[in-house]
Amino acid sequence: MKINMDQKQIKKIEKQTTEFFDKAGFPLLALDVSEKEKVIKINIRVEEPKLLIGERGNRLMEVQRILKLLILKDVQEPFFIDLDINDYKDKKNEALRELAKEIANDVSLSRKKRILEPMTPYERRIIHLELDKREDIITESTGEEPHRKIIVSPK
Repeated sequence: MKINMDQKQIKKIEKQTTEFFDKAGFPLLALDVSEKEKVIKINIRVEEPKLLIGERGNRLMEVQRILKLLILKDVQEPFFIDLDINDYKDKKNEALRELAKEIANDVSLSRKKRILEPMTPYERRIIHLELDKREDIITESTGEEPHRKIIVSPK
């Protein structure tokens, strides 16, 4: 099911987002809101992104949850929010994809499994999706949150 947001809804989300960050003391330098397949993508730029992103993006995820609660009042259908601050997620995703490729190549050549450091569910998802295309290795998650890890093994 697609939300099919019109420009009026997008403008309202832009206004809510701007007001939220202004009130939090982080005036926006730039804002871009788009919607595709039940995902509302919000890209912002601020002067002090580290304060909003936090360690390993943990604070960013909390800010994303709060922003979703604000927007939920106006969007009645199920949707996801994907908030990115100063391209943090894009850069992080690219680094995770590169890490996944390096580890997969190492496992494929050495024929020895590798256990990655604990990751968030979001980070593990990026790794699994990147390596799902490979036919020479397999991935699995093991352990309990917040210590859940990925094991990359040869097939």
